[in-house]
Amino acid sequence: MEPIIEFSHYSFRYRSQKEPTLTDINLKIYPGEKILITGPSGCGKSTLAHCINALIPCSFAGETQGTLRVGGLDPKEAGVFGMSKVVGTVLQDTDGQFIGLTVAEDLAFALENDAVAQDEMFRKVDRVADIVDMKNFLRHSPSELSGGQKQRVSLGGVLVDDVKVLLFDEPLANLDPATGKHTIALIDDIRKSQNVTVVIIEHRVEDVLYKDVDRIIVMSEGRIAADMRPDELLCTDILPSHGVREPLYIAALKHAGCRLAPEDHPQHIETMRVDRYTQQVQNWFHAAPLPVRTNTNPAALELRGISFSYQPGEPVLNDISFMIRKGEMVSIVGKNGAGKSTTASLICGFHKPDRGEILLNGQDISPLSIKERGEKIGFVMQSPNQMISKAMISEEVGLGLAVRGVPQSEITERVNETLKICGLYPMRNWPVNALSFGQKKRVSIASILVMHPEILILDEPTAGQDYRHYTGIMEFLKQLNEQLGLTILMITHDMHLMLEYTDRAIVLADGQLIMDSTPAKVLTDEKAADRAYLKKTSLYDLAVKCGLKPDEFAERFIDYERAEGAEK
Repeated sequence: MEPIIEFSHYSFRYRSQKEPTLTDINLKIYPGEKILITGPSGCGKSTLAHCINALIPCSFAGETQGTLRVGGLDPKEAGVFGMSKVVGTVLQDTDGQFIGLTVAEDLAFALENDAVAQDEMFRKVDRVADIVDMKNFLRHSPSELSGGQKQRVSLGGVLVDDVKVLLFDEPLANLDPATGKHTIALIDDIRKSQNVTVVIIEHRVEDVLYKDVDRIIVMSEGRIAADMRPDELLCTDILPSHGVREPLYIAALKHAGCRLAPEDHPQHIETMRVDRYTQQVQNWFHAAPLPVRTNTNPAALELRGISFSYQPGEPVLNDISFMIRKGEMVSIVGKNGAGKSTTASLICGFHKPDRGEILLNGQDISPLSIKERGEKIGFVMQSPNQMISKAMISEEVGLGLAVRGVPQSEITERVNETLKICGLYPMRNWPVNALSFGQKKRVSIASILVMHPEILILDEPTAGQDYRHYTGIMEFLKQLNEQLGLTILMITHDMHLMLEYTDRAIVLADGQLIMDSTPAKVLTDEKAADRAYLKKTSLYDLAVKCGLKPDEFAERFIDYERAEGAEK
């Protein structure tokens, strides 16, 4: 069988750089395969994708060596338009991919460009809407959709062209765990029903492996570090050694001293043969002490009986009450639309609650303006594009200080200090538009951290970040929390973040608070996990298979990981 994508001794160097971003790439992908490409930021995986869809060299100029064929075409000669008939690309930031005013218009965009007859256009849009399960939303505006629905519309927009290759750039970055799971299932169904080749670029390896992939390509410094079947790769240390997070159950088995074998099929915990490792896991579990963490500090923030509606009679939050103590790191979790971001907007004063009160350091904050609250409470929005207003990075990070009349010498010092911590100092004089989505995210975090707030609220702080940058940001936040006593509240879909860095999780579902407990208990409570779209952790399945209590197993795993991280 001829490969549908073939790189042969392929190298690429951007015109503005001295060193190549891709070096001597040799890769064959065959029709019908599903391939996962992973690796740390800057490893070249997005550049590889841009070569496949002809954005390189058509939109990003540079020097190429070697050969590349996609669907029998040379992308350099076919151009972006020509390759769009073969390769359908779904971007990480779906908002940047919408063209039409309604879902139907967006799905029909490519067909209109091709002057397809109206009857056939209606038929194709209807068929694609059915495939991506968006038939009931054809008249909706894309801005009204949830993250998962936007992902489906973007997918439908490329399927109308009957492409041979589907290329996904971090499809899970902004989705809650259950919606991400449904997205991976949908991609798998489409691959089988439409007989297409699928290439997924993603950091969240465990989530992608919810459905089988044929091979995992690990990239490092512009080269292919590994090209292996998942069952073989997971038995090695290739992923963590290249800055990619392993599935939780794989990490737990390795912590217990288990030497994994490919024949036990470790790609899925549900079907993996665990019996030969049970004794080692049990020994590790009983040898590890159960951690006890308590915080008896006074309240930093308290919500009492908060209710809120955007439209009368349609409550978004209903009688929400919880308390955050000084120095705590707490996560707010739940499915898209559960009311997490609305809760943050009420705390910051963007909206006023219909009922209830919010206390800061024991005082009602309803009389305070947004600016006055902003002196004490910093809020980092989910989308960096909603926060960035200056052209240059240093200007953006220092904007909050500038409008408060801080002397320029102090602004420069504080901005540079914050940029160093966030890994952005070498880019301090860059224009913001030159940054990736993940880098813009770090700029938006830096612009709040530079203000030295008492309480920091972050909406999806790690979306789009690879493991190295994710760890860098979270370790920095942890450092602020431990050394300065900064109280941190994180709205997140990232269950790894919740497990690793927070000691409490507040769970919202359908506008109600359904659980307030430790992350381990939340992720091992099947009823709460299902209702809040959290997706039960694979540690639960491993514990059950080994005859152990899931919540205690998860607690010991978290404590072990934190202790290991502290030693590094």
